[in-house]
Amino acid sequence: MDVFIARQPIFKRDRDVFGYELLFRDGLANFFGHHDVNEAAARVIADSTFLFGIDKIAGGKKAFVNVTRDMLVRRHAGLLPRHDVVLEILEHVEPDDAVIAACARLKDKGFTLALDDFVYREALSPLVDLATIIKIDWRAMSRDACRRLVEQLLPRKKLLLAEKLETEADFREALDMGFHYFQGYFFCRPTILSRRNLVGNRLIYLQLLKEIHKPEIDFATLEKLISQDLALSYKLLRYINSAFFALRNQIQSIRHALVLIGAVEVKKWATLLSLSTMAEDKPFELMQTAALRARLCELISVKLGLEQRRSEFFLMGLFTVIDALLDRPLMEVLLEIPLVKDIKKALLHRGKGNHRNVLEVVTAYEAGDWPAVESWSEKAGLDPAPLPSLYLEALQWVQDAGVGASAN
Repeated sequence: MDVFIARQPIFKRDRDVFGYELLFRDGLANFFGHHDVNEAAARVIADSTFLFGIDKIAGGKKAFVNVTRDMLVRRHAGLLPRHDVVLEILEHVEPDDAVIAACARLKDKGFTLALDDFVYREALSPLVDLATIIKIDWRAMSRDACRRLVEQLLPRKKLLLAEKLETEADFREALDMGFHYFQGYFFCRPTILSRRNLVGNRLIYLQLLKEIHKPEIDFATLEKLISQDLALSYKLLRYINSAFFALRNQIQSIRHALVLIGAVEVKKWATLLSLSTMAEDKPFELMQTAALRARLCELISVKLGLEQRRSEFFLMGLFTVIDALLDRPLMEVLLEIPLVKDIKKALLHRGKGNHRNVLEVVTAYEAGDWPAVESWSEKAGLDPAPLPSLYLEALQWVQDAGVGASAN
């Protein structure tokens, strides 16, 4: 059985990551089947716990896992590692005596319980008493209704989580309203108040991005740019000194280092470093998301027999967050950087072809949109069965590389 898994970040008020909601699916071919959903959910989550490892998937953060009524009353949920997970009780689970008793047992064992897509009704009061976290769908109710619900729950000392936040304005409003946790891809959206002016070394990094994506790399110009920034020069020399290159000769100059690395590796190194630097005042999850997308795009391109163009797919994944990094419209940024047309079209979700197909597969997988994964995989001529292992390989690469790692 193919088990598909993705994750979505959950942030604290300081924008540090508190945990990830894990999204599971037992294959794509039977997505629209009519098998026992409760039994399938229990099997998938149990298998995934041992197959993938909760700690590995969530990177040491809390893992939010959806649980059904059957998983509660049959005690399947109790098999999960209680210190690593938050059990999300789905909204359609009715609070009968068996469910309440099961939740009480889990809480006594030290599990953290959350109520998913919460809309208050009196019958849910026993579950509210047992739950630590209440999740509220930001898009499912008016702001006034949401505010009233928050005012009703805060005196009961519940931790409130706003989900499906899509913009910075959503995050700010939920923050002011009193929410403790925040879920959604608002951190991937730019806040465009006015054109963001880059000063100092950030201007150098943007110039570097423009230079390395020209059809022909001018190593003399690159040397000049890199030499202006001591930290950049140091990182280049440290990178080339890594075991990956195993160089026997001493580096004579910045130009010498660039030539030894070669154009393909220079593009990957400089792009990742530049975007990471420009992301210093952004949630660290932003660069982790970009790096994960980049590596996954690259791995999928190899599966499609496009290994010679793998660096293009890697760069395409990285640039999915460039507008959020600079707080400028994506089209405006892309006009300044000479990426190949296939990458630009894919980033704008336009056109057809391998780049667009691969990017759509990756972003759909990341969101746990399994029907879209199936549809775009078919267009790409991609067998979706290896996607879970490729996703975990990409996730491991991000973790090993320390991309966007929090200082905490």
